Amino acid sequence: MKRALYGLFFLSYLSGSYPGIMSIKVEGLTKLYDEQRAVDNISFEIKKGEICGFLGPNGAGKSTTMKMITGFLPPSDGKVTVCGFDVAEKPGEVRKRIGYLPEANPLYFEMYVREYLEFSAGLHGLGADSKAAIERMIQMTGLEKEAHKKIGALSKGYKQRVSLAQAMLHDPEVLILDEPTSGLDPNQIIEIRDLIRTIGANKTVLLSTHIMQEVQAMCSRVIIINNGKIVADDSIEHLQKANTRQDVLLVEFEKEVKEAALTSLANVQRAENHGGNKWKLVTSEPDALRREVMQWALDSNINISSMQVQTESLEDVFRTLTKK
Repeated sequence: MKRALYGLFFLSYLSGSYPGIMSIKVEGLTKLYDEQRAVDNISFEIKKGEICGFLGPNGAGKSTTMKMITGFLPPSDGKVTVCGFDVAEKPGEVRKRIGYLPEANPLYFEMYVREYLEFSAGLHGLGADSKAAIERMIQMTGLEKEAHKKIGALSKGYKQRVSLAQAMLHDPEVLILDEPTSGLDPNQIIEIRDLIRTIGANKTVLLSTHIMQEVQAMCSRVIIINNGKIVADDSIEHLQKANTRQDVLLVEFEKEVKEAALTSLANVQRAENHGGNKWKLVTSEPDALRREVMQWALDSNINISSMQVQTESLEDVFRTLTKK
């Protein structure tokens, strides 16, 4: 009963499409629960064509922010504009332009796929355009062979495809996706990831996830929130460079070398053996260390099989920013 009531509320939220400015603008957004600041005076803007990753630990304020952007949840303070429309003043216009996939998306398992999409199209008010829109979404999301089945009989991956089809049915300009691959197996994750990347080619997408590989595969930009505050907002490349404290030089020698010989080098902060003749050399000066290692190897008559510089991963950066 609870699922059905929530599902009815969610579907009643849906509406049709309308062309406009494809962007999200958040200004001083705050959400209070008694004395707790779930979201604390955050501001950002996402422009047309961006697929933006929205990251943060559990309880950081991600889902709360997304619910305020979509109009599901009123803010305590601040303003949200979607495609030029104020969410508080023009919620109907905003809903026409947003496709929303919540983390726990309600589906009617007793309905057939096509039946559910027809029902959703009616709530969107698509009218005569319903049939074409449904067929387009079935094809785009790869549901052709599953369209005759009941939703409850589908795998979790295909259920998620149905959810995406529903969110995209009215051809919205903005997509808000909260943990779209949560609970899926690796193959399903890749399928949904590719689908989102295809769908989002001409959309504005705000994507919440805990999977860093997803962010790196799909997103052009990352916003990280922690304890209700934005702690980073940048491209992945710049974010990694700006937050890198150490670099790593991965070196493989053709014969055994001693740890003491490597730690004696001026720019080596730490040396770790990675099996056999492979070494991980931690440094703050990777270029200088590379030259130093090459000269030392030449002087010691030791050949180098491979050498590469490795910067901190996005996951390392995430941990650094959210543990503060």
